[in-house]
Amino acid sequence: MHFLHIDWNPSKGIDLSFFTLHYYSMMWIVAFILGFFIMKRIYKNENESNESLDSLFIYSVVGIMLGARLGHVIFYQPELFKEDFFSVFLPFSFKGGIHFTGFQGLASHGAAMAMIVSMYLYNKKVLKKSVLWILDRVVIPVASGAVFVRFGNFINSEIIGKPTNSDYGVVFTKLGEDFPRHPAQLYEAICYVFVFFILFYFYWKTKKSEQEGFLFGLFLVLLWTVRFFVEFVKEAQVEERATWALNTGQWLSIPFILIGLYFMFVYKPKSKLS
Repeated sequence: MHFLHIDWNPSKGIDLSFFTLHYYSMMWIVAFILGFFIMKRIYKNENESNESLDSLFIYSVVGIMLGARLGHVIFYQPELFKEDFFSVFLPFSFKGGIHFTGFQGLASHGAAMAMIVSMYLYNKKVLKKSVLWILDRVVIPVASGAVFVRFGNFINSEIIGKPTNSDYGVVFTKLGEDFPRHPAQLYEAICYVFVFFILFYFYWKTKKSEQEGFLFGLFLVLLWTVRFFVEFVKEAQVEERATWALNTGQWLSIPFILIGLYFMFVYKPKSKLS
């Protein structure tokens, strides 16, 4: 087998007596655990308490998971609100009986919006600093988590790339195909590794963490620029939108990039009254 041509057909997870532990779910667990330890190091550097870190973990998990799920349903599968409403919020399908499915659709754009909201609430209730202070720091573990989420998509043979029309690529045999496609999920995962290290470098090795909003803006620009360009080699997730010049993911990425540029180069924090 040529190393640039891979036949890919892994199992979805580990079969237990009463349900299947999906590898995709495990990737989310790894993402949150790794993120917790990264933030623990950051909070230690900032002299923040472990109690506030524990609260941050809860706000992050609930907010990101709920936002990612709602984002997917709203942007890509709105019919679920009518056809199987409770599956929107629970990891079960209720059509034709109750079936454990895990959350089979999670959208990063929804997760990003929910992260901002959940960090606002966390800051207001627990941290009591500035919402940009926490956003400038939480984006570092979020970038690392994105790597594992995209690898989980690759394991699941979902969010697939377009055919390469050559010998290069990955054959997703689970989909009943015999031709290679771009491993778009891996393209994104690899790029997100660089996004993480860039943010990590700017936080630890420069004084940019003192410029309120800069790291948050840098995260938005880097991550959504990666997403924008990788989308060119992805299949449209909604067939009716396949003929659009830019797909849904790209249109949703543009506002995030613009907001990021604003926080990097335009935003000036309000001076506090003495």
